Amino acid sequence: MTSVAVVVPCFSEARWTDILRAVDSAVAQTVPVELIVVVDHNDTLLHRLRREVGDRARVVANQYSRGASGGRNTGALVSTAELIAFLDDDEVAEPDWIEELLRAHRAAPFATGVGGAIEARWPDGAPRWFPREFSWVVGGSIPRRGGTDVRNVWGANMLVRRTALLAVGGFSDDFGKVGEASQPEDTELCLRLNAHTGPGARWRFTPSAVVWHEVPPERRTFRFFLRRSHLEGAGKRHMAALPTAGEHVLAEEAAYVRSVLLAGVGRNLAAALRGDVAGGLGRAAAILAGVAAAGLGYLTARPGGHRPAVPVAVVDDLARETPGEGGAAPARRPRAGGAR
Repeated sequence: MTSVAVVVPCFSEARWTDILRAVDSAVAQTVPVELIVVVDHNDTLLHRLRREVGDRARVVANQYSRGASGGRNTGALVSTAELIAFLDDDEVAEPDWIEELLRAHRAAPFATGVGGAIEARWPDGAPRWFPREFSWVVGGSIPRRGGTDVRNVWGANMLVRRTALLAVGGFSDDFGKVGEASQPEDTELCLRLNAHTGPGARWRFTPSAVVWHEVPPERRTFRFFLRRSHLEGAGKRHMAALPTAGEHVLAEEAAYVRSVLLAGVGRNLAAALRGDVAGGLGRAAAILAGVAAAGLGYLTARPGGHRPAVPVAVVDDLARETPGEGGAAPARRPRAGGAR
């Protein structure tokens, strides 16, 4: 049977209850998994988790720079599984999450990898002004048709071959999640993995592999909505400037704005005419404001350099020791000076 590791990066004791829920959901999968919890430069949290969940999970410290990218790369390195799945520390996976990802993986063996749906869970319901087209702002995924081949999936619900992940250098630590701040490190990784897989490579999206993301109170504000949209635009500017970016790297974003967001404006204006004045106008205005904020972030960003987060020397060693896609080499700690 194909071996799978679930990697859960975490960083703060403020999310203690969320972390335990994520761990419990990973343990409760309908197929066996290797569970790895990676703590992001927080010794207090590291020792507490080792005491509380050490009998159910391997709890390790992030070996790289702060952020989810470093945590995910650490988990991939220390694992011995053939496939790596990623789950955020504020998510809860359905019991058949990994089973559904594996089903899609077997159905599309030549795909770069597999991703599932991230459903936003609003404790008291979403604000009336919040447009569903911007669910990614609060950690959800955008609506997609099941069984489709897509350019990218999301790092919070992703299954990928460990050897391929290490071969491309893992998630970039030049940008991505650090604490509550976020940029599209998962999209950038998906593009590099597509290039590594071969011409025309795509990811397989399966909506039946579901994880739930609890929306905290601080993400329910319009201010957060605008800030997160601005960060996304800036992140896409950085991504477009990378050496691995193709000529049409942002074609899907442009198409989403034209076909989905503009349609959303029209649909919500129509809802306002039918009587939902405050909600319809609010959602239409939020879509336009979100697009404007993302555009401003894109235009004002200053792209920097890029390098893989996993030290090249370690990747080279692993490549020599790994017999092929079906096996995985023992992970090593990075050499001194190999990671920032």
